[in-house]
Amino acid sequence: MARYTGAVCRQCRREKLKLFLKGDRCYSDKCAFERRAFPPGQHGQARVRKVSDYAIQLREKQKVRRIYGMMEGQFRQFFERAERAKGVTGENLLVFLERRLDNVVYRMGFASSRSQARQIVRHNHMMVNDRMVNIPSFLVKAGDVLTVKEKSRKIETINDSLEAVVRRGVPAWVELDKENYKAKVKSLPSREEITMPIHEQLIVELYSK
Repeated sequence: MARYTGAVCRQCRREKLKLFLKGDRCYSDKCAFERRAFPPGQHGQARVRKVSDYAIQLREKQKVRRIYGMMEGQFRQFFERAERAKGVTGENLLVFLERRLDNVVYRMGFASSRSQARQIVRHNHMMVNDRMVNIPSFLVKAGDVLTVKEKSRKIETINDSLEAVVRRGVPAWVELDKENYKAKVKSLPSREEITMPIHEQLIVELYSK
């Protein structure tokens, strides 16, 4: 599967927002966005120009896609699925994105970033309801229990992430049991519990053109 392999700090600078793509580094003085909070490239500090409605919608879609670490084709599939589901399309989209296994592993504190969570899932370190699942886009359900495999509990990155989760916090819709390397999805996330500055209606407008 295709994936972005470039410098992730450029993505934060391009969106003019800290997307927390590099885990603990984003909380330190080494964060590139803190030092250069302007778009990358030779024209990054050029004078501000008027942007069109389309450009605003595109930037919002790119921002959300980069937050969750997805390529365009897969993101579009999630949007189409949200469009078919009952309810408000924009809110459905965000809930689907939050339910992705790689995002849930990150939210629960087993990884310091979504890219690290994706790697943990792909390398067969996570179990869902006592069954090994290695598909990052797998959608969890309310009541699902995620567990780190017994043989994987000595991995340094997982333990470091669990120690640092206090700083980032765990959302109210999950329940973490650090001592047993286990967490439960208490309920599906609501729109109010998704705290990133996202304007999902702009994405709906973009794809509706």
